[in-house]
Amino acid sequence: MEDQYITNTPIPNGHFYHGECHLSKKDECIEVVCPSTGEVYAQMPIASKETVDNIVLASYNAQRDSDWATRAPRERAKVLYRWATLIEQNQAYLARLEAIGSSRPMHEVLAWDIPYIIDTARFFAELADKHGGYIGATQSDRLGMVIREPYGVVGAITPWNFPLSMAMWKAAPALSAGNAIVIKPSELTPFSTVYLAKLAFDAGLPKDIFNVVLGSGRETGAALCEHPQVGKVTFTGSTQTGASIMSACAMTGPKPVTLELGGKSPQIVFADTKDLERTAHCVAKAITGNAGQVCVSGSRLIIDKSIEASFIECLKRYFKQLSPGVTWESETTLSPIISRQQATRIQSIVDQSIKEGADCLCGGEIINGLGGAYFAPTLLKIHDEKNIALEQEIFGPVLTIQTFDTEHEAWSLAQHDVYGLAAGIHSANLDRVMRGIRKLEVGSVWINRYGRSFDHIMPTGGYKRSGIGKDIGIEAFEANLRSKSVLLEFDEAY
Repeated sequence: MEDQYITNTPIPNGHFYHGECHLSKKDECIEVVCPSTGEVYAQMPIASKETVDNIVLASYNAQRDSDWATRAPRERAKVLYRWATLIEQNQAYLARLEAIGSSRPMHEVLAWDIPYIIDTARFFAELADKHGGYIGATQSDRLGMVIREPYGVVGAITPWNFPLSMAMWKAAPALSAGNAIVIKPSELTPFSTVYLAKLAFDAGLPKDIFNVVLGSGRETGAALCEHPQVGKVTFTGSTQTGASIMSACAMTGPKPVTLELGGKSPQIVFADTKDLERTAHCVAKAITGNAGQVCVSGSRLIIDKSIEASFIECLKRYFKQLSPGVTWESETTLSPIISRQQATRIQSIVDQSIKEGADCLCGGEIINGLGGAYFAPTLLKIHDEKNIALEQEIFGPVLTIQTFDTEHEAWSLAQHDVYGLAAGIHSANLDRVMRGIRKLEVGSVWINRYGRSFDHIMPTGGYKRSGIGKDIGIEAFEANLRSKSVLLEFDEAY
């Protein structure tokens, strides 16, 4: 049944440029594995530097020669609106692609991911004509203007955990601002992005304004970042890779970057939280959603010592209700880990954490017998602030637990030397919440909730080594434009 489900889903394999999929005979291919089953379901080309060069140049020429950048902004917006409509009309197929190729359960793709990217496209469509430059204060015989223009070609590298959402984060603001974009999706989850680009072309986007190049990060991604015709690079992924990308852009540009990187985000629970069961449910979802494979995953529970025991029991009850399984079954509530290699890495960190003194209260092991790689939701009680589980981003359903006696101690434990992506505060005390907002060095703070919403006006991005720049929001749109100063001197005869 599972193999038939995959077999009956056509795969849009190949680089997408010139308005269609292409397979270059010069490109080597690698196997692509279905996370749910651990089985190979497709072969994917690895774009060589030559292939990247051809695709980027096609986008560069299209951005210069087509009318995309100079088209009336409302006309660009209409294309993005048609794109959103086509996504809506093709959501069943997109959900199948996403479920087969990634860790996203299909019922969650249909309920969250697809509506989310449709809203994202429409949000940035509306910004197309909501921006402008300004008139500068100059001498009376001159007129000073600052105008905003697109970069040209934006190079984007997206991760494997939310392929559709991350592709839309990059594409929608870049296109709305008049740029062309070339996306390299993760080699683990490439195909839904290819189809997303096809739908954009079908919606009326000029040929080569949205291209997709398939390949590895080491070869293909590096070639994209270093290409001289790429005006800006945007990336979501690990802190280590983000640093390499920033270095490559500095050495071969320099060119601006937007980086959303790793996190070790705290969820701080005070004893005055109004509903303990509801809060525990929120905390549990924030670490088990997508099996913890989320950049903003709330992976550190920092809790008032007086409610620790009862809260842990609530968490355990929630964990027991989760059902691992293939992503296309409606009963699945615990996603597969993206690969066996990643599951083994999670296991090694958990084992090392226990060796360093952590108490494993539940889970702590790979779930065998399901075909794909699955990891049991895990609670680790931490006694040493230098424990590996606190220091490293695990990217799995592993929640560390630390307790506090005072508010001051809570804020101190919440700070992280390396990461500053997000945080959650659970408390009924408004004064305390406001103090926490000021003290936490993170890019997003959620109060009595955890996670992003459909409020696209709210930008996302990190402090410290969790990134630079913002995705979503007006900030993301403006980051796809550069400014030009113009000084006009009046003829004295007038």
